Amino acid sequence: MKRTPSAEEREREAKKLRLLEELEDTWLPYLTPKDDEFYQQWQLKYPKLILREAGGVPEGLHREVREAFAALRKHGCLFRDLVRIQGKDLLTPVSRILVGDPGCTYKYLNTRLFTVPWPVKGSSVKYHEAEIAAACQALLRLNRYLQAETIQAWEELVARERANIDDVPVCIGPDFPGVGMGAFDGPDEVDIRSRAAYNVTLLNFMDPRKMPYLKEEPYFGMGKMAVSWHHDENLVDRSAVAVYSHSCEDPDEESEDDPPLEGRDPDVWHVGFKISWDIETPGLAIPLHQGDCYFMLDDLNATHQHCVLAGLPPRFSSTHRVAECSTGTLDYILQRCQLALQNIREEADSGEVSLKSLEPAVLKQGEEIHNEVEFEWLRQFWFQGTRYRKCTDWWREPMAQLEDMWRRMEGVANGVLHEVRREAVPVGQRNGIVTAILASLTDRQNLRREWHARCQSRVARTLPEDQKPECRPYWEKGDPAMPLPFDLSDVVAELRGLLLEAKP
Repeated sequence: MKRTPSAEEREREAKKLRLLEELEDTWLPYLTPKDDEFYQQWQLKYPKLILREAGGVPEGLHREVREAFAALRKHGCLFRDLVRIQGKDLLTPVSRILVGDPGCTYKYLNTRLFTVPWPVKGSSVKYHEAEIAAACQALLRLNRYLQAETIQAWEELVARERANIDDVPVCIGPDFPGVGMGAFDGPDEVDIRSRAAYNVTLLNFMDPRKMPYLKEEPYFGMGKMAVSWHHDENLVDRSAVAVYSHSCEDPDEESEDDPPLEGRDPDVWHVGFKISWDIETPGLAIPLHQGDCYFMLDDLNATHQHCVLAGLPPRFSSTHRVAECSTGTLDYILQRCQLALQNIREEADSGEVSLKSLEPAVLKQGEEIHNEVEFEWLRQFWFQGTRYRKCTDWWREPMAQLEDMWRRMEGVANGVLHEVRREAVPVGQRNGIVTAILASLTDRQNLRREWHARCQSRVARTLPEDQKPECRPYWEKGDPAMPLPFDLSDVVAELRGLLLEAKP
């Protein structure tokens, strides 16, 4: 079953089409450091974008991070994600892995990534290779360094703005002059620290030489894109994003005999910025060399879009974020499961359950949690194959626990169906129960069809064995271990029939 695009997705696509129609065959203007007005434009229109050149980062940290990138690549820990965009499954051109706080997840493009935990205090993580353990330790050190740099930069911006000083630097490095911040509604110190409390980093790797096709940047004519224009998703509101960039080799410097290039140098990786849906303000294309870092502060990620413009050499990046984890941690989903299972009075060895309450609100909540654990956790995890085993078995036991709780929820749903089928149940009570659970069971049936089809898709079959999607949980019709069928078509039809029978 094809997913209907959300209102937000439809609006975004409509804006994109209107913008492209307005442009026709012309390009919007953009600036690079070679342009005289580049820094002035940065100051006026991109004031919450900060650059730290590589020379300002400790050399020892550079070395550790480079070794971490190399180790993760060597051990096959970076994967192209099979994401869902407007109802289509597409492989990302960039290979990725999420590293971060134990039990955290990060969702983008309808795909939930699960952290390979970094070794924070109080955690116990067993890695499959010593080099992977060292890599996660190095990324934790980088995270702490970038967090401190973010706080310092943010506090400096706020202090200078409050003092009405115009020379707040957004670019710090020997080749970049300091330019002003412009208007800035600064948060207090507590807010700054919480908005820079990075809990995950999404590592990216791409070798443009191995990509047969990369999209051309559509608005400015900036060249090949590794990552299209976007806002980062699933972040705490107005939180910062910090990015460490590492090109595996810098291209040779242009000789004086080479003709000057117009626009950005296509051999060098750049990050592009533009104000969302603005055709008046020039965009920026900022070159990124080995070890450069940039920071998006406050609401920059919401008001502006950014893209990554491919250069010639392979490139890693470590993108540190404050993921919005209110519904995205292992602790959260375990608590939700426990809430749903509180309605069980007793369970027989056969799987039959007796329920404490038949209140529609209680049953509705239980079936919504049932769907949440199945489609936001179990199916998301197994759709990514067994990739996480390359690094650690940390998620093995939690997933087994979630699957066991989900299986018990199948028993609860079966118990509810037994109740509505009893002839002694008053019509009003039956209607209340059916109405409470029908939407969740209908969604469950439709989503199971969709996920099963996704696992069998043509692009899914092209993946290596350890990355091929697994349709799990899945069981055949008549499986004695399962109280309900995988295909709920007959159950949904039965419930709808009961409602129709009750109508006068």
